[in-house]
Amino acid sequence: MTTEAVLVLTTCGDAAEGERIAERLVGSRLAACVNRIDGVVSTYRWEGAIERGRECLLVIKTIASRLPEVERAIKESSSYELPEVLAIPAHGGSAEYLGWIAASVEAS
Repeated sequence: MTTEAVLVLTTCGDAAEGERIAERLVGSRLAACVNRIDGVVSTYRWEGAIERGRECLLVIKTIASRLPEVERAIKESSSYELPEVLAIPAHGGSAEYLGWIAASVEAS
């Protein structure tokens, strides 16, 4: 499996849920860091209607080989029927920071 760094985006219903998910991911070494951005307003189509709501956005730093476990943890922890899980490869960046991400999430 690869140690390529990825950013995973997910949204939560509120800050408390976002904090619980962040703690779970970092605590279980599935993420090196999770940024929580509160007060995001999302507009989306759901069950045929346009919806709008305030959410909490999580930006999760991990590696590609941990994606299945990250996705499972998000799905188990989310209050959403269909939680967002988008993985974006990190093309480039500080070698030291990318190394820290890999070292932080690799099994001890």
